[in-house]
Formats: sequence, C-alpha cells, structure tokens
Amino acid sequence: MNKTEFIAVAGFALSLLFHMTRAEVCPTSCNCKSLGEMKGLLVDCSSRKLTELPALPISAKRLYLHNNSLTSVPPGALDSLRSLEEVRVFDNPWNCDCHILYLKLWLEDISAPSLENTRCASPAPVRMKPLRQLTGNELGVCKRLLPIKCLEFFWRDLILIAGAIIALILVAWQTECIPY
Repeated sequence: MNKTEFIAVAGFALSLLFHMTRAEVCPTSCNCKSLGEMKGLLVDCSSRKLTELPALPISAKRLYLHNNSLTSVPPGALDSLRSLEEVRVFDNPWNCDCHILYLKLWLEDISAPSLENTRCASPAPVRMKPLRQLTGNELGVCKRLLPIKCLEFFWRDLILIAGAIIALILVAWQTECIPY
C-alpha cells in the first residue's frame, strides 16, 4: 500500500469513526448505558429537571424521560429513534394543547404503555387526563394540526380510493354487458 492509498483509507476510517461517535454521543444531562454490543443504548434522562428534550443518540433502545419538567416535544424530534423498544415520559407537566399532538401520535405508534401512563398537567379542563384519552376538541384550536406529510398521504390515499371505486364500477358494468 502506497502513501496515498494509506492516507485515503485512514481518512475514510476516521470520518466513519467520527460519524458513528457523533451520532452516539450521550447528552450531558443524561446517563447512557450499553445494552450489549449491537443492542443499542439505555438513555436515562429521568429526574434531571429537563425543560426541553436534549439531542438523543439514534441507537437508543430504551429512553427514560420521566420525572422532568417537559411540557411538549417539538414535532419530528423523536423520529430518528427507530430502534426504541421502551419509552417512559410520565411525571412531566405536559401542556395538552395542540402542540402535544406530535407526542401523542408518536407514542401511539411506538409505546402504548407509555401513552397510558402519561397525563396532562394543563390546561385546567384536561388536568390529570391520560394523554391517550384526549380528543380533537380538547386539544384546542390549531393552525395546522397535521404535518404537511400527513396531508400529502391524505391526497394520495384519496386518489387511490377513487381509482379503486372507478375500477369496481367498470368491472360491474363490464359483467352486465357480457352476453350469456
């Protein structure tokens, strides 16, 4: 191996190492423990008086955010955590207005048990109500409840349904026209 090839390989290895460690950095306000090689991390951010969500490692398998001062989660903040198997977000003063919709929908997909144990702290009409029981009327008036991506899926689904209905009508019409 000549000097140029060695430098290229070493640079690639360093950039790969930097990328992996950068994506796996434990937030300073949390404790992280390995669950074994290639099994991910337990990220424990519980009881830290957090008021906002820290940047989280994408290899998190278990995420503990309970007993903090979190009131909402920014839309998309948890989307990169695709390996999660357990989430704890209870005992936070969740503000259950329209901004909590992202967390509610995300928990419905990822962790139903965590959704069951998560309660609203405000506004007053929904205080102590489980997040899973919130209805659209209780979330308040929002300018845009659904992310743009959801609206794109709506139009795509509407077109697919319309196409299926037209196909069924054509098949029904075709079978009536066939002579016996």
